[in-house]
Amino acid sequence: MVPVNALVLTGYGTNCEQETAHAAKLAGADSADIVYFSDLAAGKVRMQDYNFLLCPGGFLDGDDLGAAQAAALRWRHATTPDGRPLLDQFKEFFKSGALILGICNGFQLLVKLGLLPAVGGKYFERQVSLSHNDSARYEDRWVHLKTNPESPCVFTRGLDRLYVPVRHGEGKIIPRDESLLQQLEQNELIALQYVHPETGDPTLEYPYNPNGSPLGIAGLTDPSGRVLGMMPHPEAYNHRTNHPSWTRGDNGKLGLALLEGGVRYLKER
Repeated sequence: MVPVNALVLTGYGTNCEQETAHAAKLAGADSADIVYFSDLAAGKVRMQDYNFLLCPGGFLDGDDLGAAQAAALRWRHATTPDGRPLLDQFKEFFKSGALILGICNGFQLLVKLGLLPAVGGKYFERQVSLSHNDSARYEDRWVHLKTNPESPCVFTRGLDRLYVPVRHGEGKIIPRDESLLQQLEQNELIALQYVHPETGDPTLEYPYNPNGSPLGIAGLTDPSGRVLGMMPHPEAYNHRTNHPSWTRGDNGKLGLALLEGGVRYLKER
């Protein structure tokens, strides 16, 4: 089997790297290295030595200019010591067949880099953004999710419902235009949706949809299915005692199941 070597990106305000690396190991990754962006730019670490990139949550650059906006610009303009754009290394990493998971602030980074949703195969072209929650406040709660069985996403295969925490202030999906929203549906690029706990249907109702994202979008994938970006934090539910009512019985699947899906895909390739 192929060894799974995870690169957990950190620096400039990221603060969920330890939790994310721990979850990657629990999910079966053979290694999970926490790497600073500055070390990638300095050429001390190469993305090509890994096959699973995790962009954790946090507050990149204090969310100045908008969540992950400054970080996306940093990626676009950074160069390695040999004068080569660092973004070229990112593109080669993706083309190699590697997996990419962006969680919360990491999701914000992926959409602002244009890696998601890549409708029409147009990678690194920004098509959607993430803006302030409709509640106009930071949301810290648990949400019910359902996966899309028709999605190409490799992380969600075999999964149906999940119950995981969210903690964000800018999680509402804003498409470039209404037609793009339709294309997300038509191409099955909506990997995860917020659902009403009683009906199991995608919802716009607060607080079940914590940010007001249209179509209840909680996570997007790309046409290859190898990239997943999501606002909820699967890594934060890595043990049954993380659940707010763990002493009262069945807590459902761990959020860890999403990471396990990615690790399984790489090992079986």
